[in-house]
Amino acid sequence: QVQLVESGGGLVQPGGSLRLSCAASRSIFSIAAMGWYRQAPGKERELVAAITIGGNTNYADSVKGRFTISRDNAKNTVYLQMNSLKPDDTAVYYCNANPVAWYWGQGTQVTVSS
Repeated sequence: QVQLVESGGGLVQPGGSLRLSCAASRSIFSIAAMGWYRQAPGKERELVAAITIGGNTNYADSVKGRFTISRDNAKNTVYLQMNSLKPDDTAVYYCNANPVAWYWGQGTQVTVSS
């Protein structure tokens, strides 16, 4: 089993930026495509950004052009740079393989509010 620990969330004003990190307990990024997911209150968890083993990326339409996913295989860490944040981005953010392969971590709360 792989443990995933997300961090970097917080309270930010609309238009602001945050950088999320996801650290894995062992080296898996060279063998697994990864994704950032989010779950807003009352909504299902959704995939917002994905990165393949080869580094190709894909984004949900709602975040395209604002979010950037990246990975550092040496550090076993995946990042999500979030710019131009909107109130609709408020959610708990999680990382996992894509498709999901491991237990979910605790996530990191992102709140976008003035």
